[in-house]
Amino acid sequence: MTGTTGNGPWSVGELAAACGVSVRTLHHYDGIGLLSASERTAAGHRRYGEGDVRRLYRIKALQMLGLPLASIGAALENPADDPTSLRNLLQEQLAHIRKHAEQVQALQNRLGDLLMQIDGPAMPTSEQFLTTLEMIAVLDNHFTPEQQQQLADKRDELGAEKIEAAKTRFAELVEEGLGYVQADTAVSDPAVQEWVRSWDGIGSMFHSGEDTKVAARAAWQENSQSISAGLPWSAEQMAGLMGYLQKARS
Repeated sequence: MTGTTGNGPWSVGELAAACGVSVRTLHHYDGIGLLSASERTAAGHRRYGEGDVRRLYRIKALQMLGLPLASIGAALENPADDPTSLRNLLQEQLAHIRKHAEQVQALQNRLGDLLMQIDGPAMPTSEQFLTTLEMIAVLDNHFTPEQQQQLADKRDELGAEKIEAAKTRFAELVEEGLGYVQADTAVSDPAVQEWVRSWDGIGSMFHSGEDTKVAARAAWQENSQSISAGLPWSAEQMAGLMGYLQKARS
């Protein structure tokens, strides 16, 4: 513990400074019964021992894993010196850190792609930067690190030329679909069904399994406004088109 010596006991200020938490936080933990100092001086000042430090570590680790304070108390029923409980906690935290590292690597890859655009013949516009940032948030919320890697692998497998051709074909299919929507063409029309097959064929090029397709559709449903902001069609047009597409698939 940085800034402390020996094995304690530590004052509330020493423990706060060493562990990167505020004195107010430690007082709050004490107030809700989550972490109380094991000792008190004659003047009533808190003094924390080694067992208290281990409990504080467990609290912070469980917070990192997403547990709210209200649930952490129950999760800490096993004593801090229980090796099985501590081992399970460390394994969960290690898995969490590894997942975060994979997400950071995926973000690094996206930023590398953006840098390649900067080194190209034209500087990306501010809208492209904003769209990239929005898409980073969307992807991280809906795709697991494994799914993000699958999508990246598929893009590498396709190559830049096929990806550009797919973008062109996608734009053509959007325009064709919007025409069907405007004309109120029956979804059972053979031309519409052929359009659906072409649409799904383009999408399948970028997916290696059904799970990433499901995640992509969920991402669209929850973030259609921000995604549409980077497209040449309005959010209302795209929402109508997606609804029509779903009916045609059915």
